[in-house]
Amino acid sequence: MIPRIAIPLPISTDHAYNRLNFSAYADAVRACGAEPVEFALDLSSREAAGLANSCQAILLPGSPADVDPAYYGQARDEATAPADPAREAIDRLLLEDAWVLRKPVLGICFGIQSLNVFRAGTLIQDIAVIPVNHAAGRSVAIAHTVSVAPGSLLASVVDANEAAMVDGYLRLPVNSSHHQAVGIAGFDLSVSARCPQDAVVEAVEGAYSAEDEMRHFVLGVQWHPERTFHSSATSRALFSRLIEEAVNWRAGEAGSVLSVFSVLGIN
Repeated sequence: MIPRIAIPLPISTDHAYNRLNFSAYADAVRACGAEPVEFALDLSSREAAGLANSCQAILLPGSPADVDPAYYGQARDEATAPADPAREAIDRLLLEDAWVLRKPVLGICFGIQSLNVFRAGTLIQDIAVIPVNHAAGRSVAIAHTVSVAPGSLLASVVDANEAAMVDGYLRLPVNSSHHQAVGIAGFDLSVSARCPQDAVVEAVEGAYSAEDEMRHFVLGVQWHPERTFHSSATSRALFSRLIEEAVNWRAGEAGSVLSVFSVLGIN
């Protein structure tokens, strides 16, 4: 089976940004043997639900928007970028579908933040540029390292040739292009990587056991592996693992009677 991976367009208000960035996610998915399924952000709930029903996994990409702070109970900081309600609505629909039917989820940059807020977590609305400039951008190939917790789902994906063991943690070099970060991890999510210089959260994941038949693959990373797909074995492994989980995904008993239509109350 060739799995279908749901990918929302990054933002509803900047088509040039979408043209520049969406293809990197889609190309990475194709290179790993899956079909990327573009979700336009002007789809109706019924259209989006029908499309989601045909997908076996969810990939939430980055975005220049910021999640509306009202969703995690904070007043808007002046540094927070405008929200994108259309993107947020599609993300919530896809995440509702994924949570009920236990579809694999990979969130990248804005995607990890969207995932965390969906699970009732919080965000830091603007992180300091010292000692690490997390907003370095695509022109900086390696902005800093991340310390990956041993025994975590993320650690099982990291290529050992790219990450030295330092003080009991894998140190993975990454790019960086964000000014917000996960604050309090959401329900059923745990922090599996931080920036060692300032403790900024760099990855969260769901509880996962390879022996658990009801396992749910959920992983969010704050950096951009799609930008280093051709130069980093770990970047390729992140996408490959998502596709592997999509191939192995089975709806199970719940999925035999549920669809995203019933989950969302769409008649």
